[in-house]
Amino acid sequence: MSSPASTSDQPAPVARPWLADNFSNLLAGIAVLGLAGGTAFWFGGQPQLAPIAWAAGTAPVLLALLVQIVSSLRRGDVGLDVVAALSMSAALAFGEPLAGNVVALMYAGGQLLETFAAGRARREMIALLGRVAKTALVYRPAGLEERPITEIIPGDRLLIRQGEVLPVDGVAAGPADLDLSALTGESLPAHIAEGDDVLSGSTAVGASFDLVASRPAAQSTYAGIVRLVEAAQSSKAPMVRLADRYAMAFLVLTVALSAAAWLLSGDPLRALAVLVVATPCPLILAVPVAIISGLSRTARIGVLVKGGGVLETLARVHTAILDKTGTLTHGQARVTSILAAPGYGEDDVLRLAASLDQASGHVVATALVEAAQARGLMLSLPQRTSETPGEGIMGIVDGQNLIVGGRAFVAAHTSHPQGQSLDAAIPVGAMSVSLGVDGTLAGIVILQDKLRDDAGSVLADLRAAGVARIVLASGDRNDIVAAIGARLGVDRIAGELTPEGKVAVIRDEARAGTVMMVGDGVNDAPALAAADVGVAMGARGTAASSEAAGVVLLVDQLAPLAQAIVIARRTRTIALQSVVVGLGLSLAAMLAAAFGYLPPVQGALLQEAIDVAVILNALRALR
Repeated sequence: MSSPASTSDQPAPVARPWLADNFSNLLAGIAVLGLAGGTAFWFGGQPQLAPIAWAAGTAPVLLALLVQIVSSLRRGDVGLDVVAALSMSAALAFGEPLAGNVVALMYAGGQLLETFAAGRARREMIALLGRVAKTALVYRPAGLEERPITEIIPGDRLLIRQGEVLPVDGVAAGPADLDLSALTGESLPAHIAEGDDVLSGSTAVGASFDLVASRPAAQSTYAGIVRLVEAAQSSKAPMVRLADRYAMAFLVLTVALSAAAWLLSGDPLRALAVLVVATPCPLILAVPVAIISGLSRTARIGVLVKGGGVLETLARVHTAILDKTGTLTHGQARVTSILAAPGYGEDDVLRLAASLDQASGHVVATALVEAAQARGLMLSLPQRTSETPGEGIMGIVDGQNLIVGGRAFVAAHTSHPQGQSLDAAIPVGAMSVSLGVDGTLAGIVILQDKLRDDAGSVLADLRAAGVARIVLASGDRNDIVAAIGARLGVDRIAGELTPEGKVAVIRDEARAGTVMMVGDGVNDAPALAAADVGVAMGARGTAASSEAAGVVLLVDQLAPLAQAIVIARRTRTIALQSVVVGLGLSLAAMLAAAFGYLPPVQGALLQEAIDVAVILNALRALR
């Protein structure tokens, strides 16, 4: 059986008519044949046939262009294709078929070049879309069945074989080796342990393993990425919309200048020459190519930008507001040290606290149990447990009355002669869990949500990328946030914030310039939506934050974000360079043509050279 989750089992794409896929090639071929045939006639002793060949190479392109213009006008779009149609029509009407043929070749060739450039830029995005799995092998009472991924529900057990793409998010039921390059850009395979979360879109490169689905396919990570990619491809950047408005102004200027040249000189060829050198305009070629190139480049480093408008806004970021938990830290509290009272060892304190905490579902309790298991400690079963949510739990373990929880909760139920000295040893900003045994404080377990190893360097990279101000905003305790903020050297620290409080910080910082918010939790979603640019930690963040954000980090690290800002700034600069230089050269050529220094044929060739240079410059955004 072939791999159900591999791309080889994708339904074949619906066949498109040959003409639809090759229409631009066909028009360019007609223009080339007309130009070559006319030139052959001219130099072959039959100059009277040359104009006919040149006109024949122009007319089909002009007809196709007129149909396209009519279709665009019905949608309310007016562009510089009108100038191309005017120049070809005028060339035929004024007896300059060679100039018309050159313009036809220039127009058709420009379409091909733009299509090639856009396709080159979209390559990384299209690679994502081509990996969507359609079916999977699911364990059923009768055995393995190949089922559409739309039928998979949380709890289903799937068999993932070597080479298959994971169709849904889930939990590995055994060790696995996965290629995450489509999601993260990381070239080396990752080893996944039993019980680890795995993301759809990754590829099994080792032995077969079982996967327990945790989400339906439509809600899985890769499905969300595909939706974001499709939205990014179809969106239109503000700079592109601005270019459209400039294109209208340029169209009016072109027609006015050509009419003035004709009226003042009495020579219609000057009007034709002006139209020719204005066709087509770098304004409508360079910006889309540069923006798509930038989107492609960010996708390659594991940063999915949802559209050209977001990319442009990212290039103007002045202030970065960062959440703490799960963004600058790993988002998981871990035991870092244990303070034991006289008569108890560290392992005794941890074993007893973890034994009682087996009866609690709190995340801190889970951290204690995992730490005890990691040390190989044998846990006892708790009995007669009673939990006060958010404060602590009491019960009996090995015949002893235990109480585990916050310092105040445990202190209210125990005597603690050593409590003051133990409290003094707790690091500033750390989380602590106290243990009481038979009415006496036995020890304190210290937990910390550690900073990411690259947190300091990432903030330095953000400043180097042009971010002028960095703010740390968190719902955690003020003392913890202050300690981390001081360590990282941020410009402003705000702790104990509600989701509404984070939005208020964003609005306050927005007075100084464009604001970027980075977060990963459900509570960050309002802030991500309120910021000029919201950035979600998509690899481990929640679906809500990813939907609210304009940028999704597909890797569980911040480092690519600074790179994405650099790419966005460079992309915007390249787009503006292409427009300014291209328009400048075109206007200079138009003036030269208006004063009779640039004949139509030479003008068409010059404009083609300008267009090629502008598109090649825009493709620099890919590097």
